[in-house]
Amino acid sequence: MLTPIDFSFLRVSLVGVCLLGVLTKTAHIYLPRISSVIRTITDISFKFSGDDDDNYHDNITELIGDTPLIRIKCLSELTGFDILGKCEFLNPGGSVKDRVALKIIQNAEREGKISRNTVPRCRIFEGTSGSTGISLAYIARSLGYEAEIVLPDDTATEKSELMSKMGSTVIKVRPVGIANRLHYVNVARERSRQFELNNINDQSSSTKGSGRSLFVDQFENPLNLIAHYEGTGPEIWKQTKGKIFGFVSGVGTGGTLSGVGGFLRSKDPDVKIIVVDPPGSGVFNKVKEGVMFSETEVEGKRRRHQMDTVVEGIGLNRMTYNFTRSIDLIDDAIKVTDQEAITMSRYIVQKEGLFLGSSSIVNLVGALKFCKKFSNRSKNTRENYKGLRSSYDGRVDSGDLERLKVVCILCDGGQRNLSKFWNDDYLIQKGFRIDDHLSFDPISYF
Repeated sequence: MLTPIDFSFLRVSLVGVCLLGVLTKTAHIYLPRISSVIRTITDISFKFSGDDDDNYHDNITELIGDTPLIRIKCLSELTGFDILGKCEFLNPGGSVKDRVALKIIQNAEREGKISRNTVPRCRIFEGTSGSTGISLAYIARSLGYEAEIVLPDDTATEKSELMSKMGSTVIKVRPVGIANRLHYVNVARERSRQFELNNINDQSSSTKGSGRSLFVDQFENPLNLIAHYEGTGPEIWKQTKGKIFGFVSGVGTGGTLSGVGGFLRSKDPDVKIIVVDPPGSGVFNKVKEGVMFSETEVEGKRRRHQMDTVVEGIGLNRMTYNFTRSIDLIDDAIKVTDQEAITMSRYIVQKEGLFLGSSSIVNLVGALKFCKKFSNRSKNTRENYKGLRSSYDGRVDSGDLERLKVVCILCDGGQRNLSKFWNDDYLIQKGFRIDDHLSFDPISYF
């Protein structure tokens, strides 16, 4: 089939013939005919180029996914690796959680658990520390549902305000351990159950299937990791053309690490899967020692206040289904301190213009630390990685000087962290240092 480019070539060729004809005595014979052909080809080419098609989306959820990869130039030049960030903050809801929220809702619709625009409306429940709630809030509204979000009362205020502004019911609870029935996840589960029971007993519901509830259950729901196995992972593989040395991610529920890591490992068993962990989380110790434990709590019994760390969105202290699926994939774990995350965030915004959330920054620090293990700034890239590329070199030409690619998830933007992670006065009050001029060497600092 001819493409729009082919038609353009034909038009140009025929115009050339016309000009030639003008210079000859036969111009008066052929010029009208050729002009008619050009008009016909032009009409056809517009049709084939899709100009008659509607060039818009029908719903905001159609914009989720297919996010770009961006090379973090300042860190790449320091390490000799290409450190790439998957820009999940460019999803409509501003985070990677859009993928999970949409996947779970669409699956529930296919199974007949909930229906759109019923009277009364079906309601979606979830317990979250922020980003998933924001994703659910706008997706629910766009598809004709109500949303009710339960979150810890120490979550950044701008997150809960966003959910409220989008019409969701927001319930705040005291931060407690998962074993406590008042944990935000347990409260959301119970409220979902009660909502369903109340509407089953309400005979006034006018629409079949109306008033039903859906508990998202992102920590234990397999669709969480499936969203990334089917979406995020294949996108990264395609964007890197299958040439990826390592994948770096934190753990909030475990879905991103398990889904993306699982897909990449299925394509290349030599891809390095690295987990990064903020203060107060037990993931690092689980990978290194086999026990889910941090210095701040006994396993499964939260004793610390959630904001012992200024990082929100990642960190875990129990074995969720989605995290369990990643255990056999993980090659190494890296710790990132709050001060390291704060310093990196200011460095990145000054060097790259990227205003990122705390989870994204922790992933970048982890990627830098991972690359440092193999990097030598004084040597050529090919000399650095001779020992690393035994399998990698089999997929590239011997003369290829292409740098190894390490991908991390830029899961959120800084706009939802203004009251804490990006609030200098708040951080200074907590005893952290704000590096304004950043006259330091990140390779030595981190």
